[in-house]
Amino acid sequence: MHETSTSKTSTRDTVARRTVLVATGATAATLALGAAAPGTPTARTAGTTDTAPVAAAAVCTLTKEMTEGPYYLDGQYVRADITEGKTGFPLKLALTVVDDDTCATISNALVEIWHCDALGEYSGYVGNNGHNEPDSGTFLRGGVLTNSSGVATITTVYPGWYVGRCVHIHVKVHVGVTLTSDGSFTGGTELHTGQLFFDETVTAKVGALSPYSANTVRRTTLAQDSIYDDGGAASGLLTLTALGSSPSAGHSGTLTLGVER
Repeated sequence: MHETSTSKTSTRDTVARRTVLVATGATAATLALGAAAPGTPTARTAGTTDTAPVAAAAVCTLTKEMTEGPYYLDGQYVRADITEGKTGFPLKLALTVVDDDTCATISNALVEIWHCDALGEYSGYVGNNGHNEPDSGTFLRGGVLTNSSGVATITTVYPGWYVGRCVHIHVKVHVGVTLTSDGSFTGGTELHTGQLFFDETVTAKVGALSPYSANTVRRTTLAQDSIYDDGGAASGLLTLTALGSSPSAGHSGTLTLGVER
């Protein structure tokens, strides 16, 4: 299914389109001093150190939020690991939420993500990308509250791809939610809807290996995607760090999202 700017109807409160800050590879503390200069690589090996100069004038880079897409489901679990045993290469996300006016971190914000598996199938919609597999309705969906430093840490797998879209992850940021006894959440205010994107060089290496190579759908690249606008970190491009010498060892992915409260 192709994504457009018209999203699937949600029972949650909706908000007007927001302006968000997105800064790659930086903690909120770094943001208080300044962001790395343009040209910082979006993929590196664990253990390396960024040496780009800090520019105080580049504290708040703003961009618009992106479409929710057609695969959102209400009532997902609050949990730090959303894999549910899905095969794929590990992906460790660390997403920092800050106030776009002050760059102060926001604790107890629920960062919710959802994405397709290696074969391009979404839970709750299995079969839309032409592959048959069990459908729990919950795999690769869920969220976690940010800690006192404003960081949400989520374990998942590197996403696959489906017809017409590049590799991506959907993300929402909520505040004021109430955790429920069944492990989900209710209420609150939705501050941001966006998407996270992946370096094309890394994706090509991942896609050449099993189980991703079993995805029979032609992969859309970042340059060909109808949603990604080539804005780099300002458009949701993650900073990826290899966790080993092979793509199968996985990656960490970091991004700072500034939301309008």
